Amino acid sequence: MLLSLHVKNLAIIDEAEINFGPGLNILSGETGAGKSVLIGSINLTLGGKAKKDIIRTGCDSAFTELVFTVNDVITKKLHEIEIEPEDGLVIIERKFTPERNISRINGETATLSKVRAAASILLDVHGQQETATLLTPKTHLVLLDSYCHAEANPVKSEVAKLVKELRSKESELASLLGDSEAAKREADFLQFELDEIENAELKEGEEEELDEKYRRYASSEKINAALSETEELIDGDDGAGDKIGAAVRAIGKLSELKDAAGLIDEIGQIEDLLSDFSRSLSDFADDYAFDEEDFNEITNRLDLIRGIYAKHGGSYETTMVFADEASEKIDKFSHLEEYKEKLSKEIAELKKKAANECGKLTKIRKKYAAVFTEKVANALTELNFLQVKFDVKVEDAPMTEKGADDVAFLISTNPGEPLRTLSEIASGGELSRIMLAIKSVMADTDDIPTLIFDEIDTGISGRTAQAVAVKMAEIAKSRQILAITHLAQIAAMADKHFLIEKKTDTKTTATSIRELTGDEITGELARILGGAEITDSVRQTAEEMKKQADTLKGKLK
Repeated sequence: MLLSLHVKNLAIIDEAEINFGPGLNILSGETGAGKSVLIGSINLTLGGKAKKDIIRTGCDSAFTELVFTVNDVITKKLHEIEIEPEDGLVIIERKFTPERNISRINGETATLSKVRAAASILLDVHGQQETATLLTPKTHLVLLDSYCHAEANPVKSEVAKLVKELRSKESELASLLGDSEAAKREADFLQFELDEIENAELKEGEEEELDEKYRRYASSEKINAALSETEELIDGDDGAGDKIGAAVRAIGKLSELKDAAGLIDEIGQIEDLLSDFSRSLSDFADDYAFDEEDFNEITNRLDLIRGIYAKHGGSYETTMVFADEASEKIDKFSHLEEYKEKLSKEIAELKKKAANECGKLTKIRKKYAAVFTEKVANALTELNFLQVKFDVKVEDAPMTEKGADDVAFLISTNPGEPLRTLSEIASGGELSRIMLAIKSVMADTDDIPTLIFDEIDTGISGRTAQAVAVKMAEIAKSRQILAITHLAQIAAMADKHFLIEKKTDTKTTATSIRELTGDEITGELARILGGAEITDSVRQTAEEMKKQADTLKGKLK
């Protein structure tokens, strides 16, 4: 569940920290106090789009943080997207600056896509915008599939794989059938490219070897100049060789002196070393002798190799891959009719397999649609739709990667009226209750631990408000709920009640939040009931409402 929310320097919030609890967490306050900003901060932390003016005026940056506790089921799902909880916690934070925003999960920088993936596992946020999507038929398919996901998902994956492969082969066949002349031109071009590669007799590593030789030749003028200069200094007239020889002869005149024997021996060794060096120098110079014919051959060969490589990815490896693919395509074109026939058979087989899997998916959807219909209808009755009829219609549709079904939610809210689409009948308040009914039913099949309702009470009052309050309390038995409300009936059912207040002076405005206890809760209920003037009778009504709510919650448990 969501353990805490920390917000700093965000919009009109200076700094706020909320420690949520299990069950039903209610947030209330005057209109404009900043309730939606707090819920919005949760969305922002979980990857929502941030506006440029989100940072509080006068501040350099803003910060939001969510701390979740997770069970073994959620931990396993997080592991699949490479998120590892630490001590049973997942901490998601986001820092906002004028230049950029940075998200982290358990201290490590994370992409927004990864944060959003984690969010889809940890909580589900429902505002008026999400409720409005009920008017869109494609949402109905998503909701039904979510309800039957355990059985449907493996079949859906197989359908998606088969249909994707089918469309690919259909596109390939259409291309072959549509322009045979273009196919022939492509085959001729590929053959030309392949002939060029084969005639070049390319060898792995040849380019590198020739390039080394080329560089040696390109540097040969400089190298040979250095070698010639060295050779002249050693073996030229009055060079080191002559001078060492003269030194050998001069010191040899002292051969009768025993003390000179060491010197004579040393100078002799120097003369031998110099002779050895001279021979090595000569051999080295031979290796670097410039051969114009060989240089031209290397240059031309490199130009050929590099020209071919440039066409096909820049290397020997990529060129060989192209050659293999070109050979395969040429083979297809040379046996075009046989290939078309083979492709047609594969398409027919894929259609059969895909249709079979779509049929399985349709059966699953229809089976769960019947159960879903009954449960949602019952939930709607509990939400004060007294004469409601509800149905989930599953009809045939063109095959796509999502199957071959259209799904529509139909409803009748008055006796004698036929079932119609939600867009034809439902008002704003009715849509909120329908969404709540659907979520209460789906809570039995999904593992999402936290539900957030942003003003689910829009457009309702009286007995209907009481029915909504009871339904939310029922859901809160197995899920954590965070809800913003303007209705005392719903607020009275809170397991934790938070008051959001906006305070202002002549210079600044700031929103604060605190948990209410004891008489403070009754006082807030009285404010919601009585508005500007809270009389003794209003306060008494609030006290009675709270007692009734506590009694009712006790029965629900």
